[in-house]
Amino acid sequence: MNDWKDKLKFAYSTNPDYQPEEPEEQVPTQEPGKQTLRVWLEKKHRGGKVVSIVSGFVGSNDDLKELAKLLKTRCGVGGSVKDGEIIIQGDFRDRILGILHDSGYKNVKKAGG
Repeated sequence: MNDWKDKLKFAYSTNPDYQPEEPEEQVPTQEPGKQTLRVWLEKKHRGGKVVSIVSGFVGSNDDLKELAKLLKTRCGVGGSVKDGEIIIQGDFRDRILGILHDSGYKNVKKAGG
């Protein structure tokens, strides 16, 4: 049908030693009760705006994005997932702790000052 779109996925190299990168192996997601998550506040390099950061998640990127979506929805704010951390706009540490406890994450700690 649309064979030309399949050709866009190819990458050509003139390097004779070129080896295509293999995709990273997915880490199996641990049970929520066995995860140790940390929640802290940060405003460096953000123009003075405050964000809540959740780190320490062990699992696949899809599960991390699903957890971030849950947190963003329940807090009613925006956010993103970068470098294995969930970034939620605003100071929602206490609300995030409650949401994570309700979701089965028992070992969640508030970090920082």
